[in-house]
Amino acid sequence: MTKDIATPKRTQEILKKYGFSFKKSLGQNFLIDPNVLHNIVSHADLTEESAAIEIGPGIGALTEHLARKAGHVVAFEIDQRLLPVLEDTLSPYYNVEIIHSDILKVNVSEMMKEKLADYKDVMVVANLPYYVTTPILTKLLMEKLPIRGMIVMMQKEVADRITAKPSTKAYGSLSIAIQYYMKAEIAMMVPKTVFIPQPNVDSAVIKLTRYETAPVSVLDEDFLFFVCRSSFAQRRKTIINNLQSQLPHGKEKKELILAALAEASIDPTRRGETLTIQEFGNLANLLLPNFKETPEL
Repeated sequence: MTKDIATPKRTQEILKKYGFSFKKSLGQNFLIDPNVLHNIVSHADLTEESAAIEIGPGIGALTEHLARKAGHVVAFEIDQRLLPVLEDTLSPYYNVEIIHSDILKVNVSEMMKEKLADYKDVMVVANLPYYVTTPILTKLLMEKLPIRGMIVMMQKEVADRITAKPSTKAYGSLSIAIQYYMKAEIAMMVPKTVFIPQPNVDSAVIKLTRYETAPVSVLDEDFLFFVCRSSFAQRRKTIINNLQSQLPHGKEKKELILAALAEASIDPTRRGETLTIQEFGNLANLLLPNFKETPEL
């Protein structure tokens, strides 16, 4: 088997060979522990019948572990300086394709039709740059890709928010937005010591598994998320106060909001953080007829 990219010695050799310097603006932190990478990939349950989509392959440390398990790997790299590095480090693997592009500007659905049409089982597996974790996850979820799920590493604090349950400090509109589409759980913790350069915080790997059917049936998904964000606008405020201040003409329509809360069996003095995704879904459905003129979401 080819020598692992992700050892401290080999990583340093590669960086030196190409005179590579880390760009803080791109959130580049490379993993230098093969065991951690092996564990991350094991959570994806990949076979030769599977394809993997990676975001930010860096020098190919995670990519090679994916290539050893999956039938095909497509990796998006934004940093042009890394393209010759990846061509070199991943040369033993014929099932890897690197696309030089910003994932936030890519039509991933179209890419899958074009490059992964032969694969029924597709997973996103990535060490996400901290500064764009939420936009990337949101984009992939909103595109409703035909994937089984995601195994993604991120800042522990963000992982806590994504997997949070109601009535906890970390629970918020991000928790609901992600858990509406996928079951979310923390798969493993990753200490900052296994990266170069070392980040300031520890990381966590979360496992997201797509629901066959959403945990709640809603009439308008955009409106559901708008109601959730509105309910968390000021965490210390009650749900009635937040909705009044955030919904279009909320103050004039206070009685309509109170009526919807009553019909959903939600006490108006509760805070948004105490509501389950099911309660938010029911509430959004009841509010929708009177608040259709939602501002730009």
